[in-house]
Amino acid sequence: MTLADKKTVKNKICDIIDERKEDITSIGDAIRKNPELGYKEFKTADLSARIMKSAGLPVESGLAVTGVKGRLAGEHPGPTIALIGEMDALPAPGHPGADPETGVSHNCGHDAQIAGLLGALFGLTAVGIGQNISGTIIFLCVPAEEYVDIDFRERLVKEGMITYLGGKQELIRLGHFDDVDLSLMIHIHSRADYPTVAVADSSNGFIVKKVRFLGKAAHAGVAPHQGINALNAAHLAIAAIHAQRETFQDADAVRVHPIITRGGDSVNVVPSEVWLETFVRARTAEAMQDASDKVDRSIRAGAMAIGAGVEIKTMPGYLPMGNNPDLREILGENSRTLFGKDAFGRVPHRSGSTDMGDLSQIMPALHPYLAGATGSPHSDNWQLDDRSLVYIRHAKLMALTAVDLLWGKAEAARSIVKRHRPTFTREQYATLLNSWSKTDTYNTPK
Repeated sequence: MTLADKKTVKNKICDIIDERKEDITSIGDAIRKNPELGYKEFKTADLSARIMKSAGLPVESGLAVTGVKGRLAGEHPGPTIALIGEMDALPAPGHPGADPETGVSHNCGHDAQIAGLLGALFGLTAVGIGQNISGTIIFLCVPAEEYVDIDFRERLVKEGMITYLGGKQELIRLGHFDDVDLSLMIHIHSRADYPTVAVADSSNGFIVKKVRFLGKAAHAGVAPHQGINALNAAHLAIAAIHAQRETFQDADAVRVHPIITRGGDSVNVVPSEVWLETFVRARTAEAMQDASDKVDRSIRAGAMAIGAGVEIKTMPGYLPMGNNPDLREILGENSRTLFGKDAFGRVPHRSGSTDMGDLSQIMPALHPYLAGATGSPHSDNWQLDDRSLVYIRHAKLMALTAVDLLWGKAEAARSIVKRHRPTFTREQYATLLNSWSKTDTYNTPK
């Protein structure tokens, strides 16, 4: 089908997505009922690959363990846009939709992302959009956005299967974004104070700390003086981190939230090994590094005061998200067309994090939020409102935005790419992440 009028094509795409409502809903429900943790999304990946192949797309699978990439090429050369859906779920044994065997649930809406992505694929392929665009649309199902199940991912690193714990980071490292010029994904939100479609100006990135305090065991009642209490060292380290908070500038939106994951082995023994974990979040990479240095000093101070040793393992989390303003405006216009004139709006900086931030530092990227859920993300009360409605809305918004970007000679996409100034080159990005991968050891007791 060749349709030269963009408005007609966009309307036809919406009609097709509506006609495929049951198919799209069944995809989303199948994913929702089979939640999988990051780098374990084999069922979701297999389903996605089969659907892409059935639509006639060339497909690559097994990217960064489970990633899937389908390619829809236009008849004329031009920019490449990646439409992205995240596949992974979260540990949530108390959620009513949790898998009874694994305790894993889609309580953050990634099931809707994949359903919406594949729904967009249905609409775009059915109208033969390739005849009307310049460039390429990539449909990319990515693994491991949620930064959880860390021990498993570290085992994958040791086995040489991955280098980075986040899925988009790993796909960047492997070169699967080398041919991508712009990227777009849509997340579901449940906030009553947000418009139907919301775009934050930015969101935090984070660095990860896994800390091991090493003391000396002794009888806790008879001879505590013979021991070195690693738990006390951790306690002082947390207090020192708290003492740093007044030095964090408000504009940097710093968040440090440590927890003790192992506090000792027996109440009758002076703790000789204690583990602490924390994220160090901030609005910019520079603020992340500054806060990270202060956290490291605080940890060393706690160990030094008690005479304990400490091992600080630093790992790259995700970089801050910076939404491209030109992409935002194109998506905003489609939001108003689909959902009403007041359906779109900007919202303030968010202190949470996403590995979409990594892409935003090296290319024009957009990470909007679409209404469609109740409850708090990652909690047991998170639910999609009307699943079919959410899936269909997601599919239409993503598809129509892709059309606007690549229509004709892809003037919109070319203009965005030309004006965009990335924060980092891809080489600088890799250097930064690698600088955050280190283990420092101080004053280990003999």
